[in-house]
Amino acid sequence: MTRSEIRFILNGEDVALSAVRPDETLLDYLRLRRSLRGTKEGCAEGDCGACTVLVGRLAGGGLVYEGVNACIRFLGSLDGCHVVTVEHLKRADGTLHPVQQAMVDFHGSQCGFCTPGFVMSLYALWMREPAPSDAAIEKALQGNLCRCTGYEPIVKAARAFGDYGEVANDPRASERAEMAGRLAALRDGLRVEIGQGKDRLVVPGSLDDLAEFLEAEPQATIVAGSTDVGLWVTKHMRDIAPVVFIGGVDELREVVEDETSITLGANVSYTDAYRSLGARIPAWRDLLDRIGGDQVRNMGTIGGNIANGSPIGDSPPPLIALGATLTLRKGSETRILPLKDFFIDYGKQDRRPGEFVQSVTVPLPNPGALYRVYKVTKRRDEDITAVLGAFHIEIENGRCVSARIAYGGMAATPKRAKAVEAVLVGRDWNEAAIEEAMDALAKDFAPISDMRASAEYRMLAARNLIRRLHLETVGAERVTLQRYEEA
Repeated sequence: MTRSEIRFILNGEDVALSAVRPDETLLDYLRLRRSLRGTKEGCAEGDCGACTVLVGRLAGGGLVYEGVNACIRFLGSLDGCHVVTVEHLKRADGTLHPVQQAMVDFHGSQCGFCTPGFVMSLYALWMREPAPSDAAIEKALQGNLCRCTGYEPIVKAARAFGDYGEVANDPRASERAEMAGRLAALRDGLRVEIGQGKDRLVVPGSLDDLAEFLEAEPQATIVAGSTDVGLWVTKHMRDIAPVVFIGGVDELREVVEDETSITLGANVSYTDAYRSLGARIPAWRDLLDRIGGDQVRNMGTIGGNIANGSPIGDSPPPLIALGATLTLRKGSETRILPLKDFFIDYGKQDRRPGEFVQSVTVPLPNPGALYRVYKVTKRRDEDITAVLGAFHIEIENGRCVSARIAYGGMAATPKRAKAVEAVLVGRDWNEAAIEEAMDALAKDFAPISDMRASAEYRMLAARNLIRRLHLETVGAERVTLQRYEEA
């Protein structure tokens, strides 16, 4: 049973499209096909936030609205969703929305190009937190860049939300039950198939349907959050068809927790992972706050970050350090694989034709263990990793009894530092062991130089992360690390 059109709601209008290219972005559809030009194209890579819109989806028995980057969100991924653009915010009498009015009154715009994106990010925040803290405001704006206004007027506007209206009176709140019913009516459980050959896109109706399709057509490009694949199209002009969009497969969004582990479906976003991994493992809360901006965290998935095999992906090293395992599926069969063994070489993973990542099971840190994750970037927020180190160390009576250490950005794949681990295990947790462990890094890694960091800087940073871990655990008040020019 198939359907030959995608169906979604744009602002208040039901939309059914049977002519959709696999690589057509939501931004192009809005601007070129619908003349909704409040949504801007700035970077075309999900970095500047000028294209921010809200996408509502059914989740957990309710309707959730999240800011996304329309420039890298594919139109084919929107089946069963509600898209809200800046044009839809005005009140019924034509006056400005409270968030828009606050931006005007606090002079939150100069040239105005980035302003609609800021408004939509603040609107999403306003619905979640009508009286946000400064920290919440800054986090909500991580994914929005402004060249001319400066952020202080925008932050002041966000602080004043409560003076401009109540969330309960907003249409997205007052009409939420009605909209949830409309979206539920769109979800018929059928597979969507549009186009032929190189112009083909598929939206599976269920997990079993996805497995059946990939077993028959293993060459298809799997797209979850598109925070990576989107750039294949907008920056590298790659042909990605045929495409299978898996974002609507509910079974892949499941999170199962018990006393010792958390199992995340491959479609669990960074935002959703924050509520599980972040709640139970503090180091993950800090890491997730530094992955992209809200738009990227709402779209990007843990499973996708693993499956694409990037050597600088943020998720794999801290998962490897915890001893995570993958569940891979092909057809009706599944197999369990330690995550550390999934990465074979650059661009090569242990994934057979037609096989896909179904879930990742994450053991919780052992009680009393030292678990730390350190991310090194050129700028603190919304930047890609140069070096990332993850450490799970157990110390008993001053002696290291176990160690799992993994790095990203130091090799062709995310990789364990086995030589470093071998130095530490069985040794007293002291300066001598740390010095020897730092030297052992050269046995594990031979990093390269690229636009993010030189090989020398990467090695020095990786060494200093070991020292940082030790100094933090022994309560050092002053930390003196080796300087780059001294290396």
